[in-house]
Amino acid sequence: MLGERAVVLSSPPPATLACQRRIWWLADALRTHGGFVDIVPAMNNLTVVLDPARHDAEAVLDLLMTLWQQAGSANPPQRRLDIPVRYGGEHGPDLAAVAAHCGLTEQEVIARHCAACYTVFFLGFQPGFAYLGGLPPALATPRRAEPRLTVPAGSVGIGGGQTGIYPACSPGGWQLIGHTELTLFDPQREPPSLLRPGDRVRFQPLEDTHA
Repeated sequence: MLGERAVVLSSPPPATLACQRRIWWLADALRTHGGFVDIVPAMNNLTVVLDPARHDAEAVLDLLMTLWQQAGSANPPQRRLDIPVRYGGEHGPDLAAVAAHCGLTEQEVIARHCAACYTVFFLGFQPGFAYLGGLPPALATPRRAEPRLTVPAGSVGIGGGQTGIYPACSPGGWQLIGHTELTLFDPQREPPSLLRPGDRVRFQPLEDTHA
């Protein structure tokens, strides 16, 4: 139970694409079942928000466990999106720090970041923020010791073993290596988030990249 109005199903780490696909499958099954206030898939877990007037929490817990045992490997149609990025300089103020931490040149960081194909595991932190699996281990870099109070929308960063894009201006502690002009979240758009769980993402360096 998560308080009195929600239940959570969690799978032990590490996070894997196979586990995420089971979570996507479970979320779809619950949406088909209907009647819940909200269904929130995340990294290795899924939260179901209940209406206490309509749901018995113990029965929902039993339903979750039953569906988890039945869960197939959700394999939604995969979209492929290319994200144009300006790396380095004012667009990626932490690129040099990431390169130094990884023992690479800035150009090597850019090349490896763009060579990988990423999968959107889930959306969280802020609307439209996609947590991307698939960062090359050689680029893993700890978050900044002192987070920034303001990170511009469209900033591309590395935080530990993940990479992601800030959809809106906000505080943040990821290492910023680039910036994209794409709008990641627009409440007037349907759906509002550009990226969705299961999407495949590649980063494309723009010609005026600074490195």
